[in-house]
Amino acid sequence: MDFIRVQDKIISWQRIETSLKKILEMRSRGMSQQEVAERLAIDRTFISRLEGIGELRKGQTLACIGFPVINKNEIHEILKKEGVDFILLMTEQERLDFVNRYSGKELLNESMDILARIRQYEVVICLGSDERVKLIEGMLDAEVISVEIGTSPITEDKWVDPQKIRKILRSIKSAR
Repeated sequence: MDFIRVQDKIISWQRIETSLKKILEMRSRGMSQQEVAERLAIDRTFISRLEGIGELRKGQTLACIGFPVINKNEIHEILKKEGVDFILLMTEQERLDFVNRYSGKELLNESMDILARIRQYEVVICLGSDERVKLIEGMLDAEVISVEIGTSPITEDKWVDPQKIRKILRSIKSAR
């Protein structure tokens, strides 16, 4: 057993190693940092820092686009909390305002700029009508995870199930 003296303390390297392995195993099984911290009676920020020290790669870059979403603020918060890199959600009114804000040429240019930005991501979650998600799938080289929220054309805001979004995000993270 390796022991290290730090001032007046004797520290067991084996005990540290065992604890670190336990923390990372629990996290890899899907437990949140907070759940692990509570179960092991340690500070959650320690777990976050530990993961940061050992992180080699965050994994795939992730974007989410969708409209018309009535609970867009709730979905946006979930996406943000889960580390989604690019989020573009709109209500029907915001979508109409966006379209009406530009002339034909400007709208095409703005749409192409958004498409170019989205194409930079490896995984794109698309929330939209059946026809809209097919269109997005055809335009992107990325892996597209489609969440149909209605039949085209959708003319009113649709509710998106937050639990479904969390489940998708967790499945993406576990596949990383």
